[in-house]
Amino acid sequence: MKPYRMAMLATAVMIAATAKGACAQQSDAMSGMSMPPGMKMDMPMNGMQMGPKLTGLAKTVEAHTSSGTSAEPGSTPAPMLMTMRGNWMLMFHANAFVADTQQTSVRGGDKLFSTNWFMPMAQRQWGPGQLTLRGMFSLEPATVTDRQYPLLFQQGETAYGKPIADGQHPHDFVMEFAALYDWRLNEKTLLSFYVAPVGDPALGPTAYPHRASAFENPVGTLGHHQEDSTHISDDVMTAGLTHGWARLEASGFHGREPNEHRWQVQQGAIDSWSMRLTIAPADDWSGQFSYGRLHSPEQLSPTEDQKRMTASVMWNKPFSRTSNLASTVAWGRTQTVGGGYPENSYLLESTLRFRDRNYAFTRMEDVDRTNELLLGENPLPANFVEGPAGRVQAYTFGYDRDIGNLPHMRTALGAQVTAYTVGSRLEPVYGSDPMGVVVFLRLRPFGKSN
Repeated sequence: MKPYRMAMLATAVMIAATAKGACAQQSDAMSGMSMPPGMKMDMPMNGMQMGPKLTGLAKTVEAHTSSGTSAEPGSTPAPMLMTMRGNWMLMFHANAFVADTQQTSVRGGDKLFSTNWFMPMAQRQWGPGQLTLRGMFSLEPATVTDRQYPLLFQQGETAYGKPIADGQHPHDFVMEFAALYDWRLNEKTLLSFYVAPVGDPALGPTAYPHRASAFENPVGTLGHHQEDSTHISDDVMTAGLTHGWARLEASGFHGREPNEHRWQVQQGAIDSWSMRLTIAPADDWSGQFSYGRLHSPEQLSPTEDQKRMTASVMWNKPFSRTSNLASTVAWGRTQTVGGGYPENSYLLESTLRFRDRNYAFTRMEDVDRTNELLLGENPLPANFVEGPAGRVQAYTFGYDRDIGNLPHMRTALGAQVTAYTVGSRLEPVYGSDPMGVVVFLRLRPFGKSN
């Protein structure tokens, strides 16, 4: 069996083994604890608290079920396995796809690959607040071969000194390794600290692999490098204050994006910063605005710094325990400090779960692309100046359905199709009507209330 196929099989086995081990203790540990729809951790966490009982946004933040320190709406479901061991609550989140993509256009590609992540987490009461220890890992360095999978019109990464064009890079094996402490000042106020050798600074919305509106889509967004590409950064430190329906955060981190050595932990000086304002006026709503200055983020342009702005609104509507609609509207903008071409991206995505086993989802994007994309994966010419190459619109529609009866495992078969419209400069290279199709198998552990 080829190595990458063995790695894909290991992805499924890893989730199944973890689910079996965690669920062996779940019934006894969680007996007597009811778990309402929405954030599945309310009752267990309230039982652990020694300080004020949190409400509103503070309660959502302390749950830490999103990436980094971001906050989705409080009513967003969080599929996971949970058990109590002494004073510790142990949790396990994961999402994994085995996908086959077929794309038209001379710049398109075909590939079998797996995108995946696994997040163990432990929480306990410690002094006047809560301590959370969290890791996040991915087998994509093995399950995405040749350092990328095909994704038409994607740009922004490099490997071995060349740009990656029309492809999405794999995530690092270590996506996050973090400690979080939330100090409860009163029922509405939370002072929070986040320290992560590898983690997610306060910049952008919840990253696309982890937000509920994108949970059934196995591939990345075209606006990733304008909206949320900092979700794997090195040497991250964040402080945040939550009060009522508002939260203000500030982060310091290393600005260089990960290179092609995806099995390694890459560290560097804290040379970049960001700030984020999050508001959540109701349990079904969450919005954020963030700004950051990134020092030398691109390997091929080491003398250039970037400024990035993002804004997003998330809405989640639970209709019943097994039906839910999650949506995100997002905007991101990057520009070289001191000038340069500003790149904007716009996103609308939604996922509807209905009749327990069915999921319908869409993603629509409008993104700026630069003339670097026209060069393909060739080295940049001497004295190359990046400039606009037009806008691309991508329209994705998909459906998947849970199948099988594996205990504490939701296994789905699904498919999605993406149609693109391109500008006049890109059409001679890509054709007038490029398309992409993805067929996939999805695996996800879940508890009794998910």
